Amino acid sequence: MRRYNLFYFIGEALKSLKRNGVMTFASIAVLLSCLLVISGFSLLVLNIDVNLEKLGTLNEIVVFCQPDATEEEIDAVEAAIHKLDNVDTVTHSTKAEQLKQLKEEDPDLYGDITAEENPLSDSFAIKYKDNDKVSTLDYELKQIEGVRKVRNSLDLSNKIEGIKQSIMIVFFWFLAILFVVSIFIIINTIKIAVLNRKKEISIMRYIGATAWFIILPFIFEGIIMGTVAGLASFFIVKFGYSAIVNGAGEDLAMLSFVGFSDISTYVLLGVLAIGILTGVIGSSISLSKYLKD
Repeated sequence: MRRYNLFYFIGEALKSLKRNGVMTFASIAVLLSCLLVISGFSLLVLNIDVNLEKLGTLNEIVVFCQPDATEEEIDAVEAAIHKLDNVDTVTHSTKAEQLKQLKEEDPDLYGDITAEENPLSDSFAIKYKDNDKVSTLDYELKQIEGVRKVRNSLDLSNKIEGIKQSIMIVFFWFLAILFVVSIFIIINTIKIAVLNRKKEISIMRYIGATAWFIILPFIFEGIIMGTVAGLASFFIVKFGYSAIVNGAGEDLAMLSFVGFSDISTYVLLGVLAIGILTGVIGSSISLSKYLKD
């Protein structure tokens, strides 16, 4: 029996995929969905990490005094803050200054509030020296008499980290389900292809064709489906991510977004690797009995 090159196996795989068009489309569609979920969640987690790191560099804690605190009590709070070890600079913001700023930003909403009705508190913006000692500084500030509230980026970081962990749990479960469904559909697609060529395979066996010669076209079917799904997911993610970042640019200016151009190579290689691996696994499971022969 004459030997065939790589193009023979690819050609046979393409013919089989075309012959089983409906199942081929279903396999690619489910695998595409799986890759979109993987890519989307991965980009979400990456951007959360970037913003968590950014929050870690915002070495500032804001301390709020009681709304009815006297000047002497406010001065006492400031003096106590300066005595703490991890304090670098302290910036005092009076409640009158804060109310004035609010009136300038939204005169319709805050314009009628008088100084006597001012519900705000004097505050101190504190820059600290050592990030590793933020928890200690936070505790010490809360112990100062006259301090009503302490707000720092560490609290926000912890909340976002909790949200990230919840997202990751949902992500892994959803991914596992889609991955199993993808492999199941690919297995059935390959099985149908094998049944359609059952007579041809029997003849090839009879004239001495090796198991790998028969199996390779079906393996290439899985590779082709994985490659198509991977490329499609890459371009969908690319344009979708750009649209989301551009649309949220003004509304969420305080957040940092990773540029897609910086990670495009990793995304492309990742979706292709996962897509092809899934296709090969599905094909191999479906053809396991031939591999044992």
